[in-house]
Amino acid sequence: MADKLKFALALALVVAGLVGYYQLADHALVLRVLAVLAGLGLGAAVAWFTVPGQDFYRFSQDAVVEARRVVWPSRKETWQTTLVVFALVLVVGVFLWLVDWGLLVAVQRLMGRSE
Repeated sequence: MADKLKFALALALVVAGLVGYYQLADHALVLRVLAVLAGLGLGAAVAWFTVPGQDFYRFSQDAVVEARRVVWPSRKETWQTTLVVFALVLVVGVFLWLVDWGLLVAVQRLMGRSE
């Protein structure tokens, strides 16, 4: 129950930051953006002290660790893969155009509209 109240408070703080952005329409843009950032920051700080907030933090840390393990392709591999994709798209496009043209001719002949 306490986590639900904390999440409601966090959401209220984020909404308050957004409302502050529109309430400060006559003020400098910097002040308006600071109101939104303050609402987001305070909402995140309150959400941090909940069990789901802690779980989310652990999940994000695990995601960073997994992203570091990824072996990214080299520039050459990226270009080669891109060229293969473009070639396949071209081949499939021509194939589908030929099938479409063939079906068009077949339907025209069946309907007696061939030229």
